[in-house]
Amino acid sequence: MHSRTLGRTGREVSVIGLGTWQLGADWGDVSESDALEVLDASVESGVTFFDTADVYGDGRSEQIIGTFRAANRDVPLTVATKMGRRADQVPSNYVRENFIAWTDRSRRNLGVDTLDLVQLHCPPTAVYSDDAVYDALDELVANGAIAAYGVSVEETAQALTAIARPGVSTVQIILNAFRLKPLDEVLPAAQRAGVGIIARVPLASGLLSGKYTTETTFAANDHRSFNRHGEAFDQGETFSGVDFEQGVAAAREFAESVPEGVTVPQAALAWIVDQPGVSTVIPGARNVEQARANAAAGDVELEEGLDSEVVRIYDQYFRDQVHPRW
Repeated sequence: MHSRTLGRTGREVSVIGLGTWQLGADWGDVSESDALEVLDASVESGVTFFDTADVYGDGRSEQIIGTFRAANRDVPLTVATKMGRRADQVPSNYVRENFIAWTDRSRRNLGVDTLDLVQLHCPPTAVYSDDAVYDALDELVANGAIAAYGVSVEETAQALTAIARPGVSTVQIILNAFRLKPLDEVLPAAQRAGVGIIARVPLASGLLSGKYTTETTFAANDHRSFNRHGEAFDQGETFSGVDFEQGVAAAREFAESVPEGVTVPQAALAWIVDQPGVSTVIPGARNVEQARANAAAGDVELEEGLDSEVVRIYDQYFRDQVHPRW
């Protein structure tokens, strides 16, 4: 497993991390014992970066990670959490008093005095430009409640606004073979500023696993059933916002381009790792096998031709219909 510096945090983290939304909620049922086994298998495979949020299972994901950390205090680990989505999504909620309350709750859930990294969780656009927001976050750093802060975004313009702020350490953004727009401006800007990029939804909610067909179904409590058109939260978080049937067809073509000896999801993850400016990629895993297979992508070297195939497939299926690039 290779590692890179996570932006302005200065921390070294594995290029393949672990997203833990699925350990809290919205991906079907995952027991606590299964969740702890996923964390353990990830660490054994070289993963040193976990990403969670206070809203995942209303704190369940954070609490499970806290349990794991308490039992593995000698394991070098960076845990990033996110805050803000448990409240109404209005700019007036993104204030100092709420930040203190939210971070205190996450500190209790995770069992730590200082949070490694706190990210604003896809707040309203106006929040990214509010000086008072960054003053409050700087105060949390100065007081030792958090070691560093970043943002999670839905739009490239939001990312660019945040990158311009000197205290922002990281930007988390949707990036995968079906979502190329961040390559144009966001990744170059982050590189110039020394801001880390955390790539989320790297397998397009499983489309880039290469296992789905148009007949595949999901549990009723899985967001891939109830949020395909943005009914519950931003549509981009589910299948990267692409039409499911189109995504299945595009994934089939992607799979045909994967070099021998590499699985489809490993190729999809390794392709993101290869993009200049990416610090870490955070696929989710619901079982030990998935966790180990994902982590193995951290040492995959791809052939040059895959990059051109990714662009060709994107242009054919998604460039104009879903997320046009500038």
